Amino acid sequence: MKKRNIAIIAHVDHGKTTLVDQLLRQSGTFRDNENVDERAMDSNDIERERGITILAKPTAINYKDYRINILDTPGHADFGGEVERIMHMVDGVLLVVDAYEGCMPQTKFVLKKALEAGHKVIVVINKIDKPTARASKVIDELIDLFLELEANDEQLDFPICYTSAINGTSSLEEDLSTQKETMDPLFELIINTIPEPNNDIEGAFQFQPALLDYNDYVGRIGIGKVNRGKVKVNEMVSCVRLDGSIKKFRVQKLYGYLGLKRIELEEAEAGDVIAISGLPDLEVGETICTDGKEEALTPLKIDEPTLQMTFGVNSSPFVGREGKFVTASKIEERLKRQAESDVSLKIEQNTNDSWIVSGRGELHLSILIENMRREGYEMEVSKPKAILKEINGQICEPYEDVQIEAPEDAIGSIIESLATRGGVMDNMTNLPGLVRLNYTIPSRGLIGFQTDFMTMTKGFGVLNHAFKEYLPKTEADVGERKIGVLVSMENGQSTAYALGGLEDRGTMFITPGTDVYEGMIVGENNRDNDLAVNVVKGKNLTNTRSAGKDHTVVLKKSRTLSLEEALEYINQDELLEVTPENYRMRKKILNTEERKKFDARKDN
Repeated sequence: MKKRNIAIIAHVDHGKTTLVDQLLRQSGTFRDNENVDERAMDSNDIERERGITILAKPTAINYKDYRINILDTPGHADFGGEVERIMHMVDGVLLVVDAYEGCMPQTKFVLKKALEAGHKVIVVINKIDKPTARASKVIDELIDLFLELEANDEQLDFPICYTSAINGTSSLEEDLSTQKETMDPLFELIINTIPEPNNDIEGAFQFQPALLDYNDYVGRIGIGKVNRGKVKVNEMVSCVRLDGSIKKFRVQKLYGYLGLKRIELEEAEAGDVIAISGLPDLEVGETICTDGKEEALTPLKIDEPTLQMTFGVNSSPFVGREGKFVTASKIEERLKRQAESDVSLKIEQNTNDSWIVSGRGELHLSILIENMRREGYEMEVSKPKAILKEINGQICEPYEDVQIEAPEDAIGSIIESLATRGGVMDNMTNLPGLVRLNYTIPSRGLIGFQTDFMTMTKGFGVLNHAFKEYLPKTEADVGERKIGVLVSMENGQSTAYALGGLEDRGTMFITPGTDVYEGMIVGENNRDNDLAVNVVKGKNLTNTRSAGKDHTVVLKKSRTLSLEEALEYINQDELLEVTPENYRMRKKILNTEERKKFDARKDN
């Protein structure tokens, strides 16, 4: 069977995973009676809820007499490291671009990686059925982007397929009337455009894992493309480690992919996308070779983390109320298990009961926290902070490419806010009813900005960002919340009477009947200082008619923060307590008097 290996790359939400669904359905890989979910490749609960791909996933389809191996890649900047490594597993890419949105920050990032790897690109203009589609202008933008990224003449001559992945239609022409209910035009483009992988089956075996998986039974599993030769289960092979040393091991299992299934193989050969187990500490970028014929491939570059935060054992008075796993040993075990399969994550011991966890961005770290919470873990986490580096004797920090689309009446506030956060405007474009802004801004300047941005644009703005580079650290005081909070000074249950009396002080985060403890953040102050408040006091009852008075208080709606919003909201002197049932923001120093003394010393 002839082979083609492709990756599907795009900006987040441009339709990669929906397109893979259609390719799977229409290739005849599934039986007629087989039930296939929508966005079948997004198998993780959080991926389904958020509508994003978090982990790169291999699949394969049979079309005519071809086996097409497909890698569905993440579209979010925080998972860009996976996109880069996947380029070593494929021989061409499908670049999916929204027919209205066109080129976005992540489109540029993923295309740059594909062009650097020398791959042929097929452009898929998706959502062509949108009333707002502007395909010809989007193609002009793409040509400009290819030129900007210094594509060679062959790469510039890219074929184009117009699709509506949601409807399962495609055509090689822009005209909507030419759309047919089949993906055959795209299949034919893949077969005719993407080169066949190296099929040197007779040479010595050579394989380099670009992704890692983990399984409790077989340990680490390396996923990659067989570069040369053949391999069989139970064969003795050698691994050339990153430090140049050689480790021999027996191939325990070989896996291939077809449809949504991982299938066990007895043998694999050059050009196959497979997974290998047998070496418990296998690393990305090492080379597995025929024993005695060791020849290392160039190690793969792994993007360095740009953001870090402290994970610690829950030290609040409510510890152990809701979670199953609360001890330091359980949290450490879980973090180390995550690091086994996530090469962009770094774990360092901080104290006996806290760890510094470094990742590629807020989303990367918040998804780890969310997964742990759902699994029954309790912990406390600090505010994320940018990782600084010394480059040529200068302290540098990570900067991001930011693209914003917002209504015209919100642009003044956005420009003012980004200026105070160290942002520099690169470009400003007027679109129908909208303005598009391009900025370069320190990563820490974006911490906490999403919430403000949604308020400024009344929810109509779109914000996208991707890591750009490390640049000299700005002196601007960015990333900290400027407004104060209301902090509980008592333990107990909040009352409607107490909350009603505090409403003119600010916005509450809790409702009547919420369990609170001293030092817990219960609301946002109207002023820039923190205020200790009593939210548990009840009305003194003077006669029987007053007994029901508490129930007649009409309160304003409290503000509920999501996990990402809470992480952005807290300051350096605060923590977020995470349990399976709640997020609680709190001060690091819970005791009101001790906190006042500490703040007084700090101000002097």
